[in-house]
Amino acid sequence: MKKIRAAVVGYGNIGKYTVQALEAAGDFEIAGIVRRNGAENKPAELAQYEVVKNIRELKDVDVAILAAPTRSCPDFAKDILPLGINTVDSFDIHTSILDYRRELMPINKATNTVSVIAAGWDPGSDSIVRTLMQSLAPKGLSYTNFGPGMSMGHSVCVRSKEGVKNALSMTIPLGQGIHRRMVYVELEEGYTLEEVTKAIKADPYFANDETHVFQVASVDDVRDMGHGVNLVRKGVSGQTQNQRLEFNMSINNPALTGQVLVNVARASMRQQPGCYTMIEIPVVDMLEGDREDLISHLV
Repeated sequence: MKKIRAAVVGYGNIGKYTVQALEAAGDFEIAGIVRRNGAENKPAELAQYEVVKNIRELKDVDVAILAAPTRSCPDFAKDILPLGINTVDSFDIHTSILDYRRELMPINKATNTVSVIAAGWDPGSDSIVRTLMQSLAPKGLSYTNFGPGMSMGHSVCVRSKEGVKNALSMTIPLGQGIHRRMVYVELEEGYTLEEVTKAIKADPYFANDETHVFQVASVDDVRDMGHGVNLVRKGVSGQTQNQRLEFNMSINNPALTGQVLVNVARASMRQQPGCYTMIEIPVVDMLEGDREDLISHLV
């Protein structure tokens, strides 16, 4: 059986774990890694792979896994899709997902490609759990409680701010879907904590949450990539009240994101042209193996 040839675009935390997940998958092969600096200072663990600056330098790519900061994903997708290559990403700005889907859909249709967007663990796999919970108790309320743990998207956002040398954003759950953001920053010389804090709190990533910003000598000394989620729904099944559903997960953040991206890269090869979120894709399409074999032991 022909293996799926995947290119990994970006080689930060998510990119590294995506490569590991691809190496563990029997139905994939790595077509290459796309990095801003190409093969310059090529990491030893990528010695066996072609490392380039532009995906156009790679051959026979089926799907591009965009392991890049959220805000750069739309530009990468719009550049890559006209090449006839599927794209998947972990775009995580919840309020912009529908607009992003609407932007890509006509491009996918015109280029006969598939995009799977917002495919991390939240949005992503948690979205599937929330959807299942709502189907089981159609009337009611759901709460998503993150953490405590490192938010990659929020950390990348802070690192993009002028005057920030390095940053870590921790998410602390307060219950009922309310969260506190604890942000730790190393500052560039000449910048004050007050001006950096103002820029952080004004960003949409943080504007709706209680946010506290602290200056530290070394972000690496406080970094922990662990994270987690508690999903709860209390509602009504038919006419029966007080149905309570709960899902808990404790994870390494970028490792799970990398695995989800590989899962949806596989699923992208099984969909009709278009742009999808994870709740629109059959879960079985994300798994390696024969569909009937999967059905026989999962159903």
